[in-house]
Amino acid sequence: MPLHDCRVVLVQTRIAGNLGATARIMRNMGLTQLVLVAPEADPLDREACRLSTHGEHILRQARQVATLEEAVADCTLVVGTSARIGGPFRRQSVGLPAEILPHIAETVRTAPAALVFGPEPTGLSNEDVTRCHYLIHIPADESYPALNLAQAVTICTYELRLAWLRTSESPAPGPPTAPFADQDRMFSHLRTALEEMHFLYGTNADSLMHALRHLIGRARPTPMEVDLLFGLARQLRWYAANHSRPSSAMKKE
Repeated sequence: MPLHDCRVVLVQTRIAGNLGATARIMRNMGLTQLVLVAPEADPLDREACRLSTHGEHILRQARQVATLEEAVADCTLVVGTSARIGGPFRRQSVGLPAEILPHIAETVRTAPAALVFGPEPTGLSNEDVTRCHYLIHIPADESYPALNLAQAVTICTYELRLAWLRTSESPAPGPPTAPFADQDRMFSHLRTALEEMHFLYGTNADSLMHALRHLIGRARPTPMEVDLLFGLARQLRWYAANHSRPSSAMKKE
């Protein structure tokens, strides 16, 4: 399957020139799908078109959506990028471009995947990072680690193309992974069930659920496995509703 089944997703981009430079490098590396999440810059701005250099059609065809979830709904793998690492939301599944991007190169042989970049001033939010199966960190010098958006896109798409060229002649991949939208609905049901079971509670609930999302997401669940997890969530909720302890007993403990 062609590499253009990997979409580049830019979240709340503010600088038109970055849109144009992104379109140009996408053309260089064989990618065609550009999705803009709530962009502040106009993809048809004069500066964007000037810097796109033979990538104008990518700007014209760019899809604009309101949320990251909408941008990646049909993808089976979502990879984010971040200059910041560490903490409960950014320490898991973090790696170098050369370590993470082969996962996309393998995925696009059978299904869509997404490479996500955040706004210029702040990068991806914790909420956005939670939606990603992996997180790429480019190890720039500590004295000035923040790369220009278009530079980060260039590094990542170059490494992606190298990985894709290496895997294009590999044996056929295994069973398909469930789309992001189906996985996200399953995680929502699973979270509700785990809250009702009192496994998720208090200040650690968000970070613990984030860890569970990554644990399951890295397994690349198939549609049948996602259905199985839906069933598990339903059974947990039934058990919680029918085997809850009396409030008086809980108070004694």
